Amino acid sequence: MAATSDIEWTNSTWNPVTGCTKVSAGCDLCYAERFSERFRGVPGHPFENGFDLTLRPKRLDQPLSWRRPRMIFVNSMSDLFHKDVPTDFVDRVFNTMEAADWHEYQILTKRSSLLRDYVNRRYADRTPPEHIWLGVSVEDGHMLTRVRHLRQARAGVRFLSIEPLIGPVGDLDLTGIHWVIVGGESGPRARPMDPAWVLDVRNRCRAAGVPFFFKQWGGRTPKAAGRTLEGEVFNEWPAAARASLIAAE
Repeated sequence: MAATSDIEWTNSTWNPVTGCTKVSAGCDLCYAERFSERFRGVPGHPFENGFDLTLRPKRLDQPLSWRRPRMIFVNSMSDLFHKDVPTDFVDRVFNTMEAADWHEYQILTKRSSLLRDYVNRRYADRTPPEHIWLGVSVEDGHMLTRVRHLRQARAGVRFLSIEPLIGPVGDLDLTGIHWVIVGGESGPRARPMDPAWVLDVRNRCRAAGVPFFFKQWGGRTPKAAGRTLEGEVFNEWPAAARASLIAAE
C-alpha cells in the first residue's frame, strides 16, 4: 500500500493484485505496465516478474492497519476483475473493504460485465456499501457498453474514469452515474486529447447534474500541461464522499 499518491482523485493506493493484460486501445500505453517492466528480472524486487498477473495475499489486510481514514484506489497496478483473479480472492478483497469501513475505496475495471455479475451476486439480498465506489474506464465512444454494465451493477457509488481520453465519447448516458473523471494520456508516446472531447463530457455532466473532476491534459509527464479547463480547476466529488477525506486529499 502506498501511504500517499500523486493521483489527484485519491489519497492512497492498495494493490492486493498486480499485473494485467490488454483488452482495448486505452491499454496500449499502460503506465502500470511501463513502470513494472522496468524491474523485470531484478531479484527480490516487488516487480521481479514485471507486469505478469500476481496475487499478493500478504497485502490483503493492509487497510485494516491503516487507522486514519483514506480514499484508497484499489489495484492501481492491475484490474481486480481480470478473468484470472480467482473469485475467492476477490471475496477476500471485498471482505477487507467491508471490515475496514472507515476508508472509502475506489475500484476501477475494464472488465465491466465481470464486476456487474460479481457485485450483483454479493449484494443480491443486501444494500451495497456506500464506502465502496465502483467504476469503469472508458477511453472513447467504442467502450460505452462498460457504462451500461456499470449502471446494471448494485453499487452505492458508480463512477467513470474517462482516461486516457483518446477519442470522442459521443452519446454518454449518465443515468445512475454519480461521478465522472476525465484525463489525458501521459508518457513518452502519449496520444493527444482534443479539448472538444473534454468539453463535451463536462457539458453532459453539467446537464445531468453529475460531479465532474478534470485530472490532467497529459503529455510527456502527467503534470506537463496542467489541469485547468477554460481557466477553472474542476475538483467535484460525488455526494457520498466524506468531507474529511476530501480535505485530506
